[in-house]
Amino acid sequence: MKRSQCLSAVTCVFFVLLSCATVLASEKAEKRALDASQAWLILVDNGKYAESWETSAHFFKNAIAKEQWNQSLNAVRKPLGNVMKRTVKSKQFATSLPGAPDGEYVVIQYETSFTNKKSSIETITPMLDRDGKWRVSGYYIK
Repeated sequence: MKRSQCLSAVTCVFFVLLSCATVLASEKAEKRALDASQAWLILVDNGKYAESWETSAHFFKNAIAKEQWNQSLNAVRKPLGNVMKRTVKSKQFATSLPGAPDGEYVVIQYETSFTNKKSSIETITPMLDRDGKWRVSGYYIK
């Protein structure tokens, strides 16, 4: 094998290994983000809206005051009733989202059935916060 062919082969192997490492890193991020979203949703499901705000990402807290968050969930989430079923529909790792600073995010969509709304999509976006922990930075029900 010529030197140039050997160098090409080594370069190819390097890029394959690099892409595998990237995939593993995003899968690990997705797992941690999913865990954070589920813990956070338990607070919301139990009507602990102020506590959900307190455990949210710094970005989230700067976007909405605790009192506004509490009022919003009382007006929008509470009337839906209890969660009957919630399953992960999709999750997508991202480093850039509209209206948010660059960082590490996972956009998670859940198919959710509530007692008063049989079919809905909850979109929750955990981010890697300043302290290195995954925290929720966004929540939307459709």
